[in-house]
Amino acid sequence: MYLIKTPKFIQELFPNFTWKIPSEDKVVYLTFDDGPIPGVTPWVLEQLAQYNAKATFFCVGNNIEKHPEVFEQVRAGGHSIGNHTFNHLNGWSSDNLPYFHNIRHCANLTKTVLFRPPYGKLRPRQTQFLLRHYRIVMWDVLSGDFDPNITEEQCLLNVTRNVEPGSIVVFHDSLKAEEKLRYALPKALAYFAEQGYRFEALNEQEMIVHQDQRKSA
Repeated sequence: MYLIKTPKFIQELFPNFTWKIPSEDKVVYLTFDDGPIPGVTPWVLEQLAQYNAKATFFCVGNNIEKHPEVFEQVRAGGHSIGNHTFNHLNGWSSDNLPYFHNIRHCANLTKTVLFRPPYGKLRPRQTQFLLRHYRIVMWDVLSGDFDPNITEEQCLLNVTRNVEPGSIVVFHDSLKAEEKLRYALPKALAYFAEQGYRFEALNEQEMIVHQDQRKSA
């Protein structure tokens, strides 16, 4: 069970997480989890380049170590990088200290304070600790590209029907999601381009400033 559109009451329950970027402009923030993966991530980069689109890649550290050349392609494309733990760990089923070490291991590779917990799952004490060191990025719209029980068409509709200005959208540059991703991503890019949207990467420094402002408000 998962939610395609994150309800506002959930976003308000966890105000220290970044769910979307407030904007009056037509801008959407595409994010890709679980890479880098040969064949999949380079294809994503090609699709983005056709629209001069920038995105954010929440990378698994183990995949960075296995595929450093693909990781460098992401960086060279001018995209933002995020931390998705070293071994794609579920915070709910992980002891705190090993979980923190796993995240730090990945941080040594990504060199970023942007962090997205796999499955969006964190324990309260994990959250408290991580917020002192990272900017926790969740999402406003989940494509569902990982779900074998939905169609390619539904995956696309999950995105096109729910994006608003400033939405953070989750896709996966993984083998599990590849089939639906190859269908939905080009069509989503074309759709939002026709609607006058631009595609931007999450800006680490701007997010730090924004979060500090929210804390002091």
